[in-house]
Amino acid sequence: MRRPSYGPYRSATVMLVISIILAFIAQKILESSAPLSVAKYLYLSIEGLKQGYVWQLVSFQFLHSNLMHLAGNCLVIFLLGRSVEEALGRKSFLILYFLSGIVGGLCQTLAGVFANAVGLHDYALNFTGPVVGASAGGFGITAAFALLFPDQILLLFMIIPMRAKYLLWLSIAVAGWGVAFPSTGLFGEHVAHAAHLGGILAGLIFVKYAVHWHFQWPQLSRRTRPPVRRLVKVHSQKNGWGRDKDVVEEDLPPEEFLSKEVDPILDKISAHGIQSLTDRERRILETARSKMGKR
Repeated sequence: MRRPSYGPYRSATVMLVISIILAFIAQKILESSAPLSVAKYLYLSIEGLKQGYVWQLVSFQFLHSNLMHLAGNCLVIFLLGRSVEEALGRKSFLILYFLSGIVGGLCQTLAGVFANAVGLHDYALNFTGPVVGASAGGFGITAAFALLFPDQILLLFMIIPMRAKYLLWLSIAVAGWGVAFPSTGLFGEHVAHAAHLGGILAGLIFVKYAVHWHFQWPQLSRRTRPPVRRLVKVHSQKNGWGRDKDVVEEDLPPEEFLSKEVDPILDKISAHGIQSLTDRERRILETARSKMGKR
């Protein structure tokens, strides 16, 4: 249901993964000669934000501690990101990724600030260190995938089959446990659980409201938007070809047309596949696609 793109389409998911890999190579080259400068200016840290290095909220998403860290995050982004990008569109996908990363980074640093403020200094030590990695954005993409394709089967650790919605709940449970009990080291040391949890929450909230606005930020009020025709079946009278007749009966704003007519059909496709659609539902999708293409 996205607007048609002009010119050759370039996958934002692929370009994002390539950018992260190239940034990792540049990171290791720079760290071989000036490791302290890279950590001071590009890693996300409370000290850096206090000094006004706000770009760290973006730069840390392209840096990684080692090859395993890099490979895990890139794999999640590549495998799940393509479907999310196809559903949301390139622009909204990139907003989702960077927003999840920024919110995750803020959650990680603010957890340390809050813990220190209330006197939990030992607890705060788990959140005050420098942070790198694309995992907050990756968890945001995972959350979006689970909302868009809840019954899609995924392979946890490439072995265990699990529906996307259950993987989401598992991710929330693991991140929540890590935030509540960071010193246990149950899921590994030096893991930014607060960033993961923040990325998940940002992904959930973004997709919920992006779906509400149909992945387009509104620029016109509802009263000034051109109406979209709604297909309404008025009776079962047959036409000359022996088929039911659908007639255009009323005008609806684009948002209302999509939410009332198209969204339930898209939900049905997600749950049962496109082969489950009736002829009438297929005609509504074709009408919606042609209308959206003319906007």
